[in-house]
Amino acid sequence: MKTVITGKNYAPSEKLKETIEKKFAKLDKYFSDEITANVMTIKEKSRYKVEATINTKGTIFRAETISGDPYDCVDRCIEKLSTQMSKFKTKLQKKYKGQKDFGFEELPEFEEEQEEISVVRSKKFQLEPMNVEEAIMQMEMLNHDFFVYLNMETDSVNVVYKRKDGNYGLLETTY
Repeated sequence: MKTVITGKNYAPSEKLKETIEKKFAKLDKYFSDEITANVMTIKEKSRYKVEATINTKGTIFRAETISGDPYDCVDRCIEKLSTQMSKFKTKLQKKYKGQKDFGFEELPEFEEEQEEISVVRSKKFQLEPMNVEEAIMQMEMLNHDFFVYLNMETDSVNVVYKRKDGNYGLLETTY
């Protein structure tokens, strides 16, 4: 697995980069060499944030941690990613059976009792063509955290969502 490290609002030290590479090397046994882990270290006032994303063919593992110590953030990110992989080990084995991108035999078993994932409510609605601003307004009027709509400019299904920082995000679909 390759590790790409970037910094936002500051340049991470060489020692921090080495630590990140060393810690993420522990996850190497789970993935093939073609898989890339993107790690972004962000300095926000007096705290650090580490965002890690491992994008495999069809599955994305993501962890985000905030702390006053960037090294603590890295440790907790690794812990979160390992927990995700262990928790969904059986489902991932079924999905990626026979593929060489994953090494499932190395994944530890998840200790907690596995919850069965179930859909408790289903809803159907008509997609309305609108632009991003209209979709955000509709989302706010419904007091929801996200809104699915048909983008009239691109003729594709999009999702607008409210981010933790109070801003908005846009997910655009491609085929």
